[in-house]
Amino acid sequence: MNVSGTDLLLWVALPYICLAVFAAGHVWRYRKDQFGWTSHTSQLLEHRWLRFGSPLFHLGAFMVIAGHVVGLAVPASWTEAAGVSEHAYHTTAVVAGSIAGLAMVTGLGMLCARRLLTRRIRLTTDRSDKLLFPLLSATVLLGIGATTAHNVLGGGYDYRATVSVWFRGLFALHPDPAAIADAPLLFRLHAATACLLFAVWPFTRLVHVWSAPVGYLVRPYVVYRRRAAPAGRRARVTARG
Repeated sequence: MNVSGTDLLLWVALPYICLAVFAAGHVWRYRKDQFGWTSHTSQLLEHRWLRFGSPLFHLGAFMVIAGHVVGLAVPASWTEAAGVSEHAYHTTAVVAGSIAGLAMVTGLGMLCARRLLTRRIRLTTDRSDKLLFPLLSATVLLGIGATTAHNVLGGGYDYRATVSVWFRGLFALHPDPAAIADAPLLFRLHAATACLLFAVWPFTRLVHVWSAPVGYLVRPYVVYRRRAAPAGRRARVTARG
């Protein structure tokens, strides 16, 4: 297959540029803005929408990320060697992906609605949020749209033979733009917006992902002890008794 200049730009140049910005941007952000390395929580301003939207979004996001790791990074031959047939993999991916996608979209919708409809939250929205939320929403919706259109309602599309090959080729420094060039439009749009999301990641609240309090799981218990009263005070208490 002949690869056009546009394909080289979209599926070779763009991903590597976005990955370079992703890496360099995190170094810059950590050195210049350590105190801003946070999710910029607004829980004190509004908590009812956040109470349900945030857990749904994060739970769905973790499941979606896990599914992408298996679907993109693990070749089909590996899952078959592990005894997982293509039909079983496809069925599990569609069912689990649909549940994860529904949770993530519901949570993200609640968070976006909270930010748009609550005046106090809207006033705290900075420029990075105005870029992040539409781009993140587009990436999520395009991914769900591609899965629904082709693997739920359609006849099925094996992205592991095309998109996954292109993805692994990027990290093996042997990119294969032809592997994704003929993929359905929704899959290509999803991949392009995902690349852009990685490029803006270091400059948004997404950096708080790297500050997850994993250390709390293994840190020693904090022991609280009552402070002993001074000797003079103990004497006065005893005398009163």
